[in-house]
Amino acid sequence: MEPSAQSNTTTLFKTDFCLLLTNQILQNEAEKGTNFVASPLSLHVMLGLIAAGSKGQTLQQLLHFLGSTNVSDLNLLSSKMINLASPAEEGDDPNLAGGPLLSFVNGAWLDRKFTLKSSFHDIVNGSYKAQLKSVDFATKAEEITEEVNSWVESATKGLIKQLLPFGSLDNEKNRETALVLANALYFKGAWSKKFDPAMTKLRDFHLLNGQIVGVPFMTTKRSMRHLYGSFDSYKVVQIPYHSQVSRKFSMYFFLPNEKERHGLFNLIQTLKLNPGFLSQQFKLRLDDLSPFWIPKFRFSFEIEASETMKEMGLELPFKPGELTEMVDSPNSDELSVSDIFHKSFIEVNEEGTEAAAATAGRVIQRRISRKNIPSFVADHPFLFMIREETHGVVFFIGAVLNPLQDA
Repeated sequence: MEPSAQSNTTTLFKTDFCLLLTNQILQNEAEKGTNFVASPLSLHVMLGLIAAGSKGQTLQQLLHFLGSTNVSDLNLLSSKMINLASPAEEGDDPNLAGGPLLSFVNGAWLDRKFTLKSSFHDIVNGSYKAQLKSVDFATKAEEITEEVNSWVESATKGLIKQLLPFGSLDNEKNRETALVLANALYFKGAWSKKFDPAMTKLRDFHLLNGQIVGVPFMTTKRSMRHLYGSFDSYKVVQIPYHSQVSRKFSMYFFLPNEKERHGLFNLIQTLKLNPGFLSQQFKLRLDDLSPFWIPKFRFSFEIEASETMKEMGLELPFKPGELTEMVDSPNSDELSVSDIFHKSFIEVNEEGTEAAAATAGRVIQRRISRKNIPSFVADHPFLFMIREETHGVVFFIGAVLNPLQDA
């Protein structure tokens, strides 16, 4: 049994290229044995920001990769995505069933040799809600690095530190930093059905190199059912977050059936060959799962994504010539994107909200015979995603290869 294609609203949020991008980075990191998390949504929005300052073939290439026909549509799409990733409006009760705690920040720092075009400034402030600043990279690279890092750290409540590595903005021979784009997305959701910390136990987790480590695993009472599906080479569990009516979030765990290395990499290949895989509507049913164990984990991951983008064919934004819609200067044809920095944070633990005692999803017409009760024990490397269900937007994709890594 395979997942069915998801229709309707997901076509409005086409992020296939950024899903392919994150899947490529995921494979590279899995080869190293490291945990990984990134956001296709925030990467898509950042590329939209670059497109807003482009023209000619550079603009056409960006539109092609981002699945849009014109800048206006792309700006509107980015604006909708940003609204999905924005925190609750001021005045809302932070403890209300308002859904996950979200923080999404975009920023651009431009060398002071250039003057921002008013049209670009309006688009960035309006559609992209990004902070733009004119700076002097030649003499204050270290100070700007600290400024960007402080800005991101503040926006993510201290959980994302040092987005820019020390020295990353220093000028090199024949290459002066002209523009830096940074993006940070933080997410923390409360389970709709919380885990009981008293039931958490140390269990074995099997690493790809054959080693076994002791990891805290969470579980639920046997009477609690879970949205579950079993396919040819993997199992899926969907765990909803306490969410708003207009924004519904869930976390999905994709567990390869095989514990060996090829099990994980076969699943990664499935994602790479089908970028729409994570946007599909999986055929899941409420099931008793016995045993049911999910490891706790907490880590961050950062990437400088320009080289991977170039390898995938998105090259023109990184060459001078057509980023002329960003600045008002006779030297604007010398401007090119130097770096795209992105960092994400994720934490999975037992925490939930008391308001999530029951949901309509608990209703089911058919019970499974006790001898056929399936299990879900995530005791070997697995993939995960966090998705907004109303619009089918993938906020995060990641992999846990060692739950103790960066904990």
